[in-house]
Amino acid sequence: MQSVSQKQAADEMPLSGFEETRFWRASRFGGMECLSATFHTHEYALHAHDTFSIGAIEKGSQIATIRGTREETGPGDLYLINPGDVHDGAPGEAGYRYRMIYPDAQLVTNVLEDVSGRSLHGMPSFAARLPRDPQLSAAFTHAHRMMEAGAGQLESDESMFRVLAALFLRHGSMVLPQLATRERSAVDRVRDYLTAHFDSDIGLDELARIAGLSRAHMIRAFRREFFITPHAFLTDLRIREARRLLRLGQSPAEVALACGFADQAHFTRHFKARTGITPGQFRRR
Repeated sequence: MQSVSQKQAADEMPLSGFEETRFWRASRFGGMECLSATFHTHEYALHAHDTFSIGAIEKGSQIATIRGTREETGPGDLYLINPGDVHDGAPGEAGYRYRMIYPDAQLVTNVLEDVSGRSLHGMPSFAARLPRDPQLSAAFTHAHRMMEAGAGQLESDESMFRVLAALFLRHGSMVLPQLATRERSAVDRVRDYLTAHFDSDIGLDELARIAGLSRAHMIRAFRREFFITPHAFLTDLRIREARRLLRLGQSPAEVALACGFADQAHFTRHFKARTGITPGQFRRR
């Protein structure tokens, strides 16, 4: 009879029939947010993060659109999403189980400067968002599991540190500034206005005037540049601010009001569509 480890036995079992999420913050990595989840029906709305989003699928498959490109990925593939990259996600036919971390740019810079021994000038970035890399995918999953299980500090920290460094050394690049165009300048003004007034009730005519374009032209240009509509971008901004306020301990009801949502139910629906968990789950961690 063949002998198998408990991990091998677990890997060969089908996904559970129910959805589950576990969210926590890694204090030893500057409060980096971490997630492990199983989804069968939950679909992420188009959104972006102000941090990197790094992850791997353990079982099943996910269908994701990242910056307008749609692809189905599974075990052995990585998710390497840059800050501001608009993306979504939906389960493949059998659902999926995956693990994610959300390191901020400063943490990544610190890791790369430690590895290289010199100051980093510019913003690190991933060139490929969904690379096939079974070796690093397995290493990431192992490091993530150790963090989740509360392994010893040195073992856990060293494993994730090595993985972060390897991910950027193998798949990273530096961001190059984009050339300005009339349309780019117009939608940049709209983006900046939405960012400054995210808690206000902003109308389409208002944004068109700011852009100096017709309403239809403004929407097309904004979506072509940022892969998301102005309204979806505004909602995403509100969710990012909501995360900040929830981390400070404010209640979901208070946050819903402060961020411009119609009510708490409206806020909760949009929050879960972009994070996979409820505001209450996020606030308790």
